[in-house]
Amino acid sequence: MLQKETIHGSPRFQPVTRRNVKKTPQWGRLTSRQRRALRVVSAVLPFKTNRYIMDELIDWDRLQDDPMFQLTFPQRDMLAPDDFHLIACLLDSGAESSVIKSAVQRIRIALNPQPAGQLSHNQPTLDGRPLAGLQHKYEQTVLYFPSQGQTCHAYCTFCFRWAQFVREPELKLESRQVQDLVSYLKAHREVTDVLITGGDPMIMSTAALRRHIEPLLDPELEHLRSIRIGTKSVAYWPHRFVSDRDADECLELFEQIVGTGKHLAIMGHYNHPVELSTPVSREAVRRIRDTGAQVRMQSPVVRHVNDDPVVWADLWQRGVELGCVPYYMFVERDTGAQRYFEIPLTRAWHIFRKAYQQVSGLARTVRGPSMSAFPGKIRILGTRVIDGQEAFILDYLQARRPELVRIPFFARYDPDATWFDQLKPLRSEDAAFFDHETTSTNRPPTIQVRVHDRPEHRRPQPFTQTPRN
Repeated sequence: MLQKETIHGSPRFQPVTRRNVKKTPQWGRLTSRQRRALRVVSAVLPFKTNRYIMDELIDWDRLQDDPMFQLTFPQRDMLAPDDFHLIACLLDSGAESSVIKSAVQRIRIALNPQPAGQLSHNQPTLDGRPLAGLQHKYEQTVLYFPSQGQTCHAYCTFCFRWAQFVREPELKLESRQVQDLVSYLKAHREVTDVLITGGDPMIMSTAALRRHIEPLLDPELEHLRSIRIGTKSVAYWPHRFVSDRDADECLELFEQIVGTGKHLAIMGHYNHPVELSTPVSREAVRRIRDTGAQVRMQSPVVRHVNDDPVVWADLWQRGVELGCVPYYMFVERDTGAQRYFEIPLTRAWHIFRKAYQQVSGLARTVRGPSMSAFPGKIRILGTRVIDGQEAFILDYLQARRPELVRIPFFARYDPDATWFDQLKPLRSEDAAFFDHETTSTNRPPTIQVRVHDRPEHRRPQPFTQTPRN
């Protein structure tokens, strides 16, 4: 049963933005270069943190190397040099707001604000009507973007959904009608999972969250087996589940969901073990789990924040000790400030592999490194030499064409590649896995999968492992 007493006080959530950051005690700890970077970059990319992060999670004595500072404060190199110089000159010269806005918009569009076909290919329709704020890319799972949940307790500087927060309505994903979701689910009984996402749904009050969730508990939706809530609140504002005014009511809602027989998964975005270092962050996990909900852990691997296998092993181990399930290591998406945070795919794989070697089987539920690209979630399995050519071994964990899932395929090895569209098929039979046109249509597959019934018919592949440091 839910414990009503909490062991913590009731701090008030205090957001910090470019409008009020100068009023914080830590403003004086920033160098003039850091202050200028914040002013210029935040004119293009969203900036928001909060006093809990600033007071409890950032080490102000090692600021430029601190992962939480990198994770929440804009850095100069997040913009291309020419773009930074342009915006800086406009701000310094007191240019008219319309001129600044026009320049900012041009830069934003060049930053690929809606990657992987989110607007062009993922939006479903019902009776010929596009459903705003819904995404249906994979057969079993529908994403739902409730309008009240399209902000966060703080914005990650690497965020691939940064366009949700920059006041550009044509780029924003949001739904104001939960009935659209319910009607769509009733018409699509193949859907077993709804992911409520954003932004961050946990920014909403419990009363608002309940209005979006309770319709999903309708007995007519018995085919809906799982409800997922994607959230960074477990790391950026764990008080949401511990001491906020309606924290207990929120957890009672979680108990209600579980009580209907549906699985409730809190998809916790944890980027670094420091986010689990405070008593309130660990208490939040305990209280969530006490409702019967499961906490899963996911994050991209990003330069300046967590590009170290020791960090990942520590994060997964701490999570397991608290009863969380390590779920995904993603590759930084091709949007926003990717150029600042990206790392080569080969390095991402080595980080994953070395971290994986350091943890027990309980933490090896994690999958990755995974690229959420246009055709699907593509996992890097490793590298091999095949017929004298070094290659990446890949597979799809999810795909627009389900028949592609879990079939190994090969790409030419590229030590500098940071994203799937930079890779090339190794052989002709691998080409179909790279064909974005066929992966976005219902065309019959061009892939032949040979199944051998008897072991003696299985021919070993001529793999030669490449020595690695």
